[in-house]
Amino acid sequence: MNKKIKTDVVDHLFEAILTLKTPEECYIFFEDVCTVNELLSLSQRYEVAKMLREGRTYLEIAEKTGASTATISRVNRSLNYGNDGYDMVFKRLEDKRQE
Repeated sequence: MNKKIKTDVVDHLFEAILTLKTPEECYIFFEDVCTVNELLSLSQRYEVAKMLREGRTYLEIAEKTGASTATISRVNRSLNYGNDGYDMVFKRLEDKRQE
């Protein structure tokens, strides 16, 4: 975990996010917290990560998501050298789908 972001303020934000129960609640909260572009950027990175894990090429990903190769490369670096956050979420979603 990056010690630069581990602050009380970030803890409070994450605690607030963890209270959300439905996608509709997420829309309501994140529309207030983020700009449209920030939210679209976050969702684009998530989609890029998902496609990279599926073995898609940079070209396929760029065409489908509109992400730049720099963004795709940054997400790929997070997947390979990050904290495994994407993989944790992907696994939990897969487990949930199989229930």
